[in-house]
Amino acid sequence: MTTPPALLLVGHGTRDDAGAEAFRSFVRDLGERRPDLPVAGGFIELSPPPLADAVAELTGRGVRSFAAVPLMLVSAGHAKGDIPAALAREERRHPGTSYAYGRPLGPHPALLNVLERRVDEALRGARGEADRAGTTVLLVGRGSTDPDANAEVHKAARLLWEGRGYAGVETAFVSLAAPDVPSGLERCRMLGARRIVVLPYFLFTGILPDRVRMQTRGWAAAHPETEVLSADVIGPTDELAELVWERYAEAVEGDLRMNCDSCVYRVALPGFEDKVGMPQRPHHHPDDDGHGHHHHHNGGHAHAH
Repeated sequence: MTTPPALLLVGHGTRDDAGAEAFRSFVRDLGERRPDLPVAGGFIELSPPPLADAVAELTGRGVRSFAAVPLMLVSAGHAKGDIPAALAREERRHPGTSYAYGRPLGPHPALLNVLERRVDEALRGARGEADRAGTTVLLVGRGSTDPDANAEVHKAARLLWEGRGYAGVETAFVSLAAPDVPSGLERCRMLGARRIVVLPYFLFTGILPDRVRMQTRGWAAAHPETEVLSADVIGPTDELAELVWERYAEAVEGDLRMNCDSCVYRVALPGFEDKVGMPQRPHHHPDDDGHGHHHHHNGGHAHAH
């Protein structure tokens, strides 16, 4: 019987010891959940172990086939460029090995549910009645020079807003992109927010989530009339572990389809549950002249990817 491909988890790396340890501990936990599979994890930069060590450890155990999953919420420079380059280097370093590459993790309904839970936990510390309708959420991403990566954070914010009854979900970034955290909080205030929950869009603790909390505290101290609460990071939840296995299976099976994680026809999103699996029919446009482009609609929202 051939060994299934090893799961190789790839992290950003952080100067924060607790954050790096959270990653390593999550990798150990994944290995314990699936003793039948070789599992290892490494970082692109800043923290031990480097990715090269994780690959060397697995090849030392006889592994030849790898499925690499980026332990990242957003596809920015690391996921698009650095990791594929690092995998190509390992392939040259260990002749006879092969690598399938999985997708980043977000925005996935399972993680949106964890974010919702983090907001609920933060609201337990609210003054008085902590209803969602009176709560504006500020989702704070890492921030990137890649517009597509920043747009992914906006997409997560919009999906978190849909069907959950918050007054609104705004977006800010802790580095490299505007608005920064104080500007994001100011934006919420100007939109009439009375209570704001600052929600870090990060997997684990680290220097950047700590900075989000510190900047939030600074702004809140200067604006006592606005109630400001800080939520926790996503953390090593069961949902995160299950999502990693989903990404692993996609990579192994070569099923890297278009992003349907947040599609109402595939996933029961709050308020849209009735659309799942709905047959898609060509739709009529009132302004259609009947012989222009109607053939584009045959099959409608095709989801056989």
